[in-house]
Amino acid sequence: MFDLSCKYLGFQLKNPLIVGSSGLTSSIENLKTISAMGAGAVVLKSIFEEQIKFETEKLINSDEPNIKSWQDAFNGIVSKNEYYHDEAYEYITNFAKEHSLKQYLTLVSDAKKAIDIPVIASIHCSTQYDWQYFAKRIQDAGADAVELNVYLLPSNFEKNSSEIEQVYFDIVKEVKKFITIPFSLKIGYYFSSLAQTALKLSETGIAGLTLFNRPYNPDIDINTLEVTASNMYSTAPEYSHTLRWVALLAGKIKCNIAASTGIHNSETVIKQLLAGADAVQIVSLFYEKNFDVLPGILKDLENWMTKHNYKSINDFKGLLSHKNVHNPASYERVQFIKLYSNIV
Repeated sequence: MFDLSCKYLGFQLKNPLIVGSSGLTSSIENLKTISAMGAGAVVLKSIFEEQIKFETEKLINSDEPNIKSWQDAFNGIVSKNEYYHDEAYEYITNFAKEHSLKQYLTLVSDAKKAIDIPVIASIHCSTQYDWQYFAKRIQDAGADAVELNVYLLPSNFEKNSSEIEQVYFDIVKEVKKFITIPFSLKIGYYFSSLAQTALKLSETGIAGLTLFNRPYNPDIDINTLEVTASNMYSTAPEYSHTLRWVALLAGKIKCNIAASTGIHNSETVIKQLLAGADAVQIVSLFYEKNFDVLPGILKDLENWMTKHNYKSINDFKGLLSHKNVHNPASYERVQFIKLYSNIV
């Protein structure tokens, strides 16, 4: 018998495979399939700050009679090209926020009733807009944990690195005041010192760090001369960047680590666990091949454990982390050297 269980965010998962946040985790039917296929946990599709702002603009530009009555009641200017009265705007904004949040809270509560694996909610904000408000309401809806998807592109020429990075700590501080369930941060790698920042974040009381979120990246269509979206899904080779940082941080930071991005097969799952990940999050693979690949990944993991005489995940987790590997410089090297390249 194999023990594939692992501890993550305070829970004893039956295995380290987590279906990450995406459109695939926004329906109850998909969540039932995910659970039936053997996933250890699931992260629900994120509730986005941008989504709420979009809903607000839709309402403001709506021709629905009830919206017009609000505008008239507050002496707003009903022209779609002009500003509304501040009080009317705030009223509509709050309505939009509650409408979006209500839908998400229903997903959380229905998920808890439908499946028996941990349900991790996800919040994505681009500013310090209502993190704690969302987190508290999601906790009340029954979520087992929350993943805060924080990605701040350091593109503001008026802010230095310390000011940008402080936002992460401010978010954690505020959210901790309002919820008691475990929460993690899903972060990118744009930090002046990723290792130091990750360590300091882990000391704030968060339960985990997910490395890394995969942001939208722009592209350019040279025929239409328009800015477009780049590749939406990860590819298998992308795992290596995460692997390096999982290995460097494992055993040194004071919270769990979930590896994310580029995990497309059982081999990569095993590599991330050897590097020290407590769990792995998979998304793009399921867009490509659907959820029925999950049992195969678990079976491959068991076969590999048999080959190497491991009985549990703990027998090999972190075996090849920076802390434990014979040659730790292999994770720190950032330039090819002639010995390891074919370049003359």
